[in-house]
Amino acid sequence: MLINRPSFIDEIRKSIRNNPVTAIMGPRQCGKTTLARSIAKTTDSIIFDLEDPTDFELLLQNPKMILQQQKGLVVIDEVQRNPDMFRLLRVLADEADAPRKFLILGSASPDLIQKSSESLAGRIGFVNLTGFNLMETGIKSLDKLWKRGGFPKSFLGTDEEQSFSWRENFIQTFLERDISNFGFNIPAVTLRRFWLMLAHYHGQIWNGAEFARSLGVSEPTVKRYLDILTGTYMIRQLQPWHENLKKRQVKAPKVYIRDSGIVHALLGMEADAILTNVKSGASWEGFIIEQLLSRLSTRDFYYWRTHTGIELDLMVLKSGKRLGFEVTFSETPKITRSMLSAREDLKLDQLFIIYNGHRLVALEHSIIAVPASNIVDFDFLSSGCKGS
Repeated sequence: MLINRPSFIDEIRKSIRNNPVTAIMGPRQCGKTTLARSIAKTTDSIIFDLEDPTDFELLLQNPKMILQQQKGLVVIDEVQRNPDMFRLLRVLADEADAPRKFLILGSASPDLIQKSSESLAGRIGFVNLTGFNLMETGIKSLDKLWKRGGFPKSFLGTDEEQSFSWRENFIQTFLERDISNFGFNIPAVTLRRFWLMLAHYHGQIWNGAEFARSLGVSEPTVKRYLDILTGTYMIRQLQPWHENLKKRQVKAPKVYIRDSGIVHALLGMEADAILTNVKSGASWEGFIIEQLLSRLSTRDFYYWRTHTGIELDLMVLKSGKRLGFEVTFSETPKITRSMLSAREDLKLDQLFIIYNGHRLVALEHSIIAVPASNIVDFDFLSSGCKGS
């Protein structure tokens, strides 16, 4: 089975045209190398893989001389293994009429590396790659994508057993090898325990004190663990929205494991047990939020909650509009007092209830129930289905 990723390929090619350096950032094994190699095949190119000891040593000896010899597209994979590379790329990017463009691939965010955004400001375009999403797999694969997650080798596994086994091995390799390769000296058993705790708290508000007590470490230490998993694209910290209201609002982020398949593997939820597991609703919520963010392509997204319990799962600012989203695993969408309060307090243009049913229906003025199976085709900005 081949999954095409045309939107990401177009975004990467556009960035290469417009910038001397383009960075494809995303979790390990999400398909960065596959996309980069497919693009490299269409032009003069050379690929350096810093996980290959030969390439790593080659670019460690005299990288400037070696890279200056290259023409066309220069691909550098797993660039975070040599953070000093970013300073060199700045020099090369500033060369007048340089005969080369750089495409760098990384499994740790610029904030975590703390080099690329500082060294290459104004010279670099970022493309944030995820695992497969519903726009790529098709809506008929919704259930499979939720249960297996979007990592290509998990989603494309020959059966559920192979998919689950791949995810277990991915978690082990990430903890035992990748974290140390990123330069962090944290015992694998400690980080596994922390990650497992996060899986149980998936979709809840971050409480550093509780995590610190459970692990027997300080709050700054557990926050560092959280930031590392966030910076390696394993965790999403959904930030709170603050409105100028006469209501006390929560200021801590909500934490989600970004890939639903990884949630299920951490919690031992094999495919036939997911629907009956107590965490199925939280897993579904995180999965749908990820799909909405992929669908809407915006960096302005938040959750909102007051200390009295009024909450909105997701608020997106897009094209001058405020769009609210409530996610439910129920097959019957219902308007709650919390939704009505959020609509009024946040002055939402539209509020959408994303639910596990089949009818697309307006429940009230500016409140629409949208089946999860309609996420791909529904036009959230004009509140109508494409082609309708």
